[in-house]
Amino acid sequence: MAADPREAFFAVTCQGFLLRVQAVPGAGRTEVAGLVGDRLKIRLAAPPEKGAANRELLAFLAARLGLPRQAVRLLHGAGSRAKLVAVDGLEPELRQRLRQLLPEGPDRSG
Repeated sequence: MAADPREAFFAVTCQGFLLRVQAVPGAGRTEVAGLVGDRLKIRLAAPPEKGAANRELLAFLAARLGLPRQAVRLLHGAGSRAKLVAVDGLEPELRQRLRQLLPEGPDRSG
């Protein structure tokens, strides 16, 4: 049975989830743009200066997932577009909220 493509960008850990993110700073607005391979592509309105885009990314993910900001941490990729983000929490509905990060409708990846 094939894995759900809407779960390609995250993996379960003993404390929560790891998210593989492709960040695109300096966009017109902050939004999820789809999948790029096994990464969730997120456009960020913040510039890639002095950690602004990283802060925007973590705040955006926390808000979209309904979690406190402290539950979302950048583990790897502070100076890169390819990032690894830890999301603390094992609530059953969190997996569904992660799946719902992807936009509905036509494939917007790329």
